[in-house]
Amino acid sequence: MTLSEVVPARSARMTAAQRVLAVLEVFDQDHLLLTLSEISRRAGLSLSTAHRLVGELRQWGALERTADGRYSIGMRILELGSLEPQGLHLRDVALPYLGDLHAATGADVNLSVRDGTDVVYVESLRARNGAPVLTRLGGRWPLHATGTGQVLLAHAPPEFQEEILAGPLKRYTSKTVTDPAQLRRSLAEVRRTGFAVLEESITADAVAIAAPVRGPRDRLIAALGVTIRRGTAAPQSLLPALSTTARAVSRVLGAPQRDPAPGGDHSWLTWSGWLPDALPARPGGGALRRRSS
Repeated sequence: MTLSEVVPARSARMTAAQRVLAVLEVFDQDHLLLTLSEISRRAGLSLSTAHRLVGELRQWGALERTADGRYSIGMRILELGSLEPQGLHLRDVALPYLGDLHAATGADVNLSVRDGTDVVYVESLRARNGAPVLTRLGGRWPLHATGTGQVLLAHAPPEFQEEILAGPLKRYTSKTVTDPAQLRRSLAEVRRTGFAVLEESITADAVAIAAPVRGPRDRLIAALGVTIRRGTAAPQSLLPALSTTARAVSRVLGAPQRDPAPGGDHSWLTWSGWLPDALPARPGGGALRRRSS
């Protein structure tokens, strides 16, 4: 929930705490660096009030000031965000497996959860020569525009899916899905096959592949994704490693044994280029390995 939903008309009715939150809320994926005037305007606060609050937040470590006088979210906020219980547990469980996947594929790896109408990265491992993507720990994007986002959206309640389909679908590139009918078909395909593949949806030259991560009672908890530079590998060649890793994390989180989604083409699961070890029972267990030629 955003502050604008709590206080529809930002005015003198805002409490002191709401004014502080209004300053922090002006930063997002499209506004990582802002001047004081921009903060004042976007927060709906007078310049003098914004100046006072920004100074206090900077002193506490919630904001940082760059050499050119602009402001960004500070490390103190990132430290607090990393303590969120659900995300902390999920990251602790998944990180050993994400490291194996990262090493096995040489791709960018990210673990994402849904927060409202956005996908948020709770862990992100970047490849040295990876795709030109804008993923980062704590970053967020609209659900329809990313591979992990489409996985999370495809398995969300139908009424929530309809809400997203009825709203504006932001375009980032010429290949971003912004047509509701096309997005509906894409989500159905994700449910049928068990994974999502998006090409150049947010940034050119990047291909994202994602699979669901489940927990007790087979409830969807997160989505695991890899991103590669377009043309470096066939997306399906990464699916065995990605699928095995997602199932391994799901098992540790308490998900029941799960077979591939019924009705889909799962021939890629036996692709001979990958020989996954038996799914490890705990972090630090068996790892994915690539067959040597």
